[in-house]
Amino acid sequence: MSKNQTFEPKMIGIICNWCCYGGADLCGVSRFQYPPHIRLIRVMCSSRVDLLHILRAFTNGIDGVFIGGCHLCDCHYVTNGNFNTFSMVQVCRKIMERIGIYPERLKLEWVSAGEGIRFANFMNEYSAEITKLGPLGKAEGMDDKSLAFKLKAVTKLIPYIKLVLSQRLHVPVRTEEAYHRFFTSDEFDRLFEELIADKLEISLITSLLRKKSLSTAEITDSLGLSPSEVSRHMKSSSRQGLVRYDVNSKCYALA
Repeated sequence: MSKNQTFEPKMIGIICNWCCYGGADLCGVSRFQYPPHIRLIRVMCSSRVDLLHILRAFTNGIDGVFIGGCHLCDCHYVTNGNFNTFSMVQVCRKIMERIGIYPERLKLEWVSAGEGIRFANFMNEYSAEITKLGPLGKAEGMDDKSLAFKLKAVTKLIPYIKLVLSQRLHVPVRTEEAYHRFFTSDEFDRLFEELIADKLEISLITSLLRKKSLSTAEITDSLGLSPSEVSRHMKSSSRQGLVRYDVNSKCYALA
């Protein structure tokens, strides 16, 4: 028997009050079955789910996070907040991939109050997928210390990421087609690299330097970045007065 066959994942679902929770309730009333290890948390709107909630869940050892809301363009609030949820999840999944966490651990699904069987089917499929992936961190080849370090570095960037989401990754037309088109486009990939990925790598590097001074080679080995990437980030950080280079030790340190 494989390890994954005996592994029971820790999973949570954060679901909106008006649609997805109704679907979950119908699922229960109809006696449709889904794994009992998925814990549900009800919020008034899926847009109430913050990036911090997701990162905190993973930091606390949750293996899979599911966000459920009303179908796009069918939100119970005039602001159509689930479009904000859609944007946040796309960015979060790319960040997870960048720091070495399987993005499949975060799922977003739209479920109406009348879709009890669909809710049950999704939960069963999602549980099977997370079980197949294995425990968070171990399945990705990371120890607990490395995982916590990377999640903490991302957490520090949350205010900045929210600003980028509202200002630079804003989709002017709130339609399902427009959002899917933008977040699968080369333009989104370019903006992510330019606005978020670089800041994330700098955050990881400066977090390392808080412990001790390091050479380019040591930073490269710790984070898996290329020497040229480390040098580029260090030059930028030096100009901003964040780090300094010691010629004698040939190491970088926080300024």
